[in-house]
Amino acid sequence: MTEQGDHHGHADEPSAWPHYVYKATLAGAPWEFELRPDGLSWRYARYSGVVPYEEIRRVRLSYRPVTSQTHRFLAEIWAPGAPKLPIASSSWRSVTTQDRQDADYNGFIAGLHRRMAAAGSRAQCQVGMHPFIYWVGVVVFGAIGLGLVALIAHALQIGALSGALLVAVFLAAFVWQIGTLMKRNRPGTYDPNDIPLSALP
Repeated sequence: MTEQGDHHGHADEPSAWPHYVYKATLAGAPWEFELRPDGLSWRYARYSGVVPYEEIRRVRLSYRPVTSQTHRFLAEIWAPGAPKLPIASSSWRSVTTQDRQDADYNGFIAGLHRRMAAAGSRAQCQVGMHPFIYWVGVVVFGAIGLGLVALIAHALQIGALSGALLVAVFLAAFVWQIGTLMKRNRPGTYDPNDIPLSALP
């Protein structure tokens, strides 16, 4: 991490290079990124730096919904001499609202990958959750799903139709929400010239 430099503009100033800005928290400073000729420029509060594209060691793209924004994606970037750099597809606007920035996010992530490839980056490009976390999640998801099915069957056996219906509605919502999370976050790797559509909004 380096101190803020003069080469960075503020979020509301025009940039000469492709740029992306978002707020990870409502009260915090925005994250600002630029695709400069010499590398990925970043700034957060008083900290800033430039990571040469060829020095990027790992990129992970994943689907990260939150309560206030269920259609949210995240890119995480690792490089020597820099903190983990998070780039989210939504930005906090109010206490209860995050704005989607799908088009800007997709364009910036695609531009980053093009520059990495052109610079000869040998970064490991990953998609989805960490494999261990993912497969533990699959087991837990399956166990909870089977438990809910058993509850529905028991309720039907004792004639508790309203209870069975209530559990069935909960099961449907659970399968839709968690199933989507697991489907989009299946772990794997990808070529920087062929970003998986499941990892983008």
